[in-house]
Formats: sequence, structure tokens, C-alpha cells
Amino acid sequence: MKFRALGAVAVAATLAFTVAACGDDEPTTSSGGGGGSEQTQETPAKVGVILPDAASSARWETADRKFLGDAFKAAGVESDIQNANGDKAKFATIADQMLNAGANVLLIVNLDSPSAAAVINKAKQQGVPVIDYDRLTLGGGASYYVSFDNVAVGTAIGSGLVKCMQDAGNSSGNVALLNGSPTDNNATLFKQGYEKAITDAGYTVTEDQSVPDWDNTKAGTIFEQMFTKAKGDFVGVAAANDGLGGAVASVLKREGATEIPTTGQDATDEGLQRVLLGTQCVTVYKAIKKEADAAAQLAIALAKGDTAGADKLATGQVEDTETGEQVKSVLLEPQQITKENVKDVVADGFTTADKICTNEALQKACEENGVSG
Repeated sequence: MKFRALGAVAVAATLAFTVAACGDDEPTTSSGGGGGSEQTQETPAKVGVILPDAASSARWETADRKFLGDAFKAAGVESDIQNANGDKAKFATIADQMLNAGANVLLIVNLDSPSAAAVINKAKQQGVPVIDYDRLTLGGGASYYVSFDNVAVGTAIGSGLVKCMQDAGNSSGNVALLNGSPTDNNATLFKQGYEKAITDAGYTVTEDQSVPDWDNTKAGTIFEQMFTKAKGDFVGVAAANDGLGGAVASVLKREGATEIPTTGQDATDEGLQRVLLGTQCVTVYKAIKKEADAAAQLAIALAKGDTAGADKLATGQVEDTETGEQVKSVLLEPQQITKENVKDVVADGFTTADKICTNEALQKACEENGVSG
């Protein structure tokens, strides 16, 4: 560091010593030019993560929290991971707390687009980039989006159901759709995929209902009403995730109609068990560790100020249908799971045989389908 002479050597020496000593206490970055240098305070990398709830899917607490936390810890980046527990006001409060505590990146899973868009706007006003994780916030203007190809997820649900219906000897007939939350853009994309697969195969959608907040209890009530209205005249039911699939399976069992195939997604332990036992014909495995790792890599790059590095990771684009803008994205491919490849989910470390093969019937099904370890 160079200092201009002040005339008196003793004063100059004292000044030089004082400035140098102060400089030792603060991290700095230097920039060249003109023989001098500029000092700027480095911002510590800190990522705030807001998960949506623990009710719509077990994944948020059992998988995403762990995988994200592990990735940040391995990179030496501080993180604060909290769950809004389905409360939009709490979601906003958590975001405020994280921003006030110095988070320089937010990674969020929205509860709905309007409430999340308000959070994104506030973060952007403070110069903090936001990553939409798993769910795109329509009209929100997030910097990045990390998820699975959600139309492909829906297609895997639909094509799986079509195969099950055909295997049961039904090449045509009525199908019911039990969709996810109407406030979740993913639910719209899932439906787009499975409805097309079903109707393209020659089946007719006669009942079509959405489940507010992905609530499994409401799902049971809604499907019971659908079943009663249609007098059970279905050859298949497309349920948008394993929680809804479980609600459908319970109603079908109660109505003595377990021969009607149904679906799900997320490869939850309960979903995998039903697939093995034949009470759910298909689920969809989304390798959540890969999704979490991709999101963490983006967040780490941004937290360290490496926007160019983040852009290199986000090679895809997704349209925000509300604004028409293209959002830089990382999109992963899902895997359709039937009883024959449940073992793949176990082999990937997402769950264990001990968690799935929990009784005599399941142990037999696990053995028959190579689920072990």
C-alpha cells in the first residue's frame, strides 16, 4: 500500500503504521490501476433456505433439508434452513429474518406465487438473488430455477397408468384425475403431462378435481365425492403424488374397488410399499439429492459473488407464463418406478429396504423384486 508523504517523517511513519494495523483486521479485495488499490469489505457467504411445509410431502424434511445442509457444510458456506409449515405469513417473516441476518442468497420453495413474489421483490431490492427451488414462482422474477422437468414427471405418471390399465385389459374407458394444489405451478405442469398421455392413449377423462394445498385429508374427501358421483365408473385414477395416491387407495379399498389402478410420485416409502403390493401401479422417483446438490451449487456460487459460474450451471430455460420471461434453469429428468425397479430407488440411497420391507407381505414382495440392502 502506498502513502503520500506528509512532510514530517515521524507523522508519516505513524500514519502508515496506524493504517496498516487497521487493515489487518478486515478482509479486503484489491483492484489494480494507477499504482494504487481499493479496499472493499468482503460479504460472508450465507444462504437462507425456506422449505414450504411438512405435510404435502415427506421429502422436505426427510430429504431436502439434509441434502442441502450437507452440501453447504461441505462447501464451508453458512446456511439457515427453515420450514414455513404451510403458513404464508410465517414464510414472509422467515425471509425478513434471513435478509436482516445477512443472507446474500435466498433459496425458496413457494407456498403460492403471489406471496413468494413479494419475498423475491424484497430480496431483489436489497441486491439478494433468489433461486426458485422445485416450484417456479409465476410473476416472481427469481434469478434462477432448479427443478425436474415437471411435464416429464406428469408424462411418467400418465404413461405408467396407461400401461397398468392396458395390463388390466382396459384399452379404453373413463379415468379420474386427482390433481395437486391449484396454487402450485408444478401441479399444472404435472397435469399437462399425465392428461395428455392418458387422452392420447384413447381414454376419457370424466372427473377432474384439484386438492387445495396438496392436503391428503381433503384429497380423501374429494375423491370419495368423485367416486360416488361417477358410481365408481373408472378404469384408472391419476393421482398427482404419493400422498394423494394413498388417499385414493384408501377410498378404493373401502369401496371394494382395489382393482382400479392409481398413481403417485415422489417415491415415498408408503408409495413404494403400495407399488410393491400392487395397490398403486406407479410412482415417479425424482433424485432429490441431485436436485438439492444442483441448487446448492448455484447458491454457493452466487453467495461467493460468482455469477458467471452460476450461469454456467443453469444451462436450461423455463418460461414464466405470467410474464413471458425466460428463467435460467437447471432441469433434471425423473424416473418412472414400478414394482420391477423399486430396487433402483434403494440402490440410489434414497431409502432403505428396512424402511420398505416392514411386514411379511412386503418382505415377500421385496424378495421377489430384488429389493435388498
